[in-house]
Amino acid sequence: MKACFKFIIILLPWFLSSLIPINKTYYNSPTLPFFTPPQIAYSIIWTIIYIGISISIYQIINTYKIKDIPKSYKYTLLLNYLANESFQPIFFLLKSNFLGFVSCISTFITSLFLYKETKDLKEKSAKHLIIYILFSLFASVLSLSIYLLNIN
Repeated sequence: MKACFKFIIILLPWFLSSLIPINKTYYNSPTLPFFTPPQIAYSIIWTIIYIGISISIYQIINTYKIKDIPKSYKYTLLLNYLANESFQPIFFLLKSNFLGFVSCISTFITSLFLYKETKDLKEKSAKHLIIYILFSLFASVLSLSIYLLNIN
């Protein structure tokens, strides 16, 4: 029961930005590229990704004492978390395609660093981040395409 509670505590912060009330109809207002997935796909994919990230973090925390986890891992995780959580408010509240792209590319870049830091600590845990890296890359390409298609 304690392990389940610890995992949920790790998982929940990844969903914080989804609590921000936003107008999701904005997603369909700009011109979208042909490879844009339906909105429902994002909820499914990001839930899977957040579970994978949380499993990775959980395994690190169970392997090392918090004080023994390198600061580089902690800082990278924090930067990645902030980049990831910034997209929804930036894209949907500020309605900025360019800053949305910056958020996506930041998430992608920090996910690469997070993978490296995680792999240095526990290779098995890093494998849970692969889908995150791939989808962050896809999201960056999609976001750049949305920005380029809507330059006025």
